[in-house]
Amino acid sequence: MSVICKLAASILSADIASIGQSVKEAVSAGVEYIHVDVMDGVFVDNITFGLPIVRAVRAATDAVVDVHLMIIHPSQYVGQFADAGADIVNFHLEAAGDPREIASVIREHGKSPAITINPWTSIKDVVPYLDAVDMVLVMSVNPGFGGQKFLPQSLKRAEQIKNYISQNNLKTQIEMDGGITAKNVRDIINAGADIVVCGSSVFGADSVCGAVKEFRQIFAGALAE
Repeated sequence: MSVICKLAASILSADIASIGQSVKEAVSAGVEYIHVDVMDGVFVDNITFGLPIVRAVRAATDAVVDVHLMIIHPSQYVGQFADAGADIVNFHLEAAGDPREIASVIREHGKSPAITINPWTSIKDVVPYLDAVDMVLVMSVNPGFGGQKFLPQSLKRAEQIKNYISQNNLKTQIEMDGGITAKNVRDIINAGADIVVCGSSVFGADSVCGAVKEFRQIFAGALAE
């Protein structure tokens, strides 16, 4: 099996008081993406980060800034988050309106469009839009809070999406987010994930460098299989 998987570190579990240093430490350790969860308290119950944090992350790194909009009316904010420094603007199918239109707006701002589906959303609902985006994020926990346990059914959902992508010769990548640890990440890679998002497993570890090194060793082992 040939696998090239990338690691995204979610700042939901980082020390926001020193966010720049936290981001630099993670990227220096080998993280390729910095994942920023934007929650509005409406689409999900929690409220987290906004434009100032995205700007702070952008100022701290040249790594890919992956902004995950867990908000209603995402199309209204695409331009602002693009200007703040997002490389990827990731919106929820469940909040999107017309996904193709939003993806088009994101591309008009020179950014990469991605679409997210919640654990209870049917795979059939998202496949018509996979050709319009660069990435699909499969949530493996219920959105809104960090530190939740991984939902095992997410593996089958990723496999189904991967099969559709392969059968239709698409280049869409699969990202998975929620409850990912060194213990289950190999199964997630085998299910078809190209990018894995880790929050507490990286920023909550005793050593960020040590945690990232462990993930990268697992990635290398999957590549060698």
